Amino acid sequence: MKLEKWSDFPLGGIIKDPGNSIENDMSGWRSERPIIDLEKCVRCRICWTYCPEGAILELDKEYKTSSGRVYKVTYAVDYQHCKGCGICANECPVKAIQMVPEEVSIK
Repeated sequence: MKLEKWSDFPLGGIIKDPGNSIENDMSGWRSERPIIDLEKCVRCRICWTYCPEGAILELDKEYKTSSGRVYKVTYAVDYQHCKGCGICANECPVKAIQMVPEEVSIK
């Protein structure tokens, strides 16, 4: 379907193809990206719960902190699907997620 004029576009707020966000690369939206400090992270899952794009990944990967505490899961960011909204950083109760400027490479 070729979209040539404004009336060809679907109405906002309507999800024509549910579950299609996995197909979309959202990284171009970002001006900032989240960085997770795994030493501070208490594995509360709040970032994972609130992320609107499902870009916070909960991995079955053990992580041992510098103080010796062992966690059975590790959190990471899927930067292809992260749009840089900052909800994860805002909701983190221990401030383990910081938003840093997105570096743009010009070729």
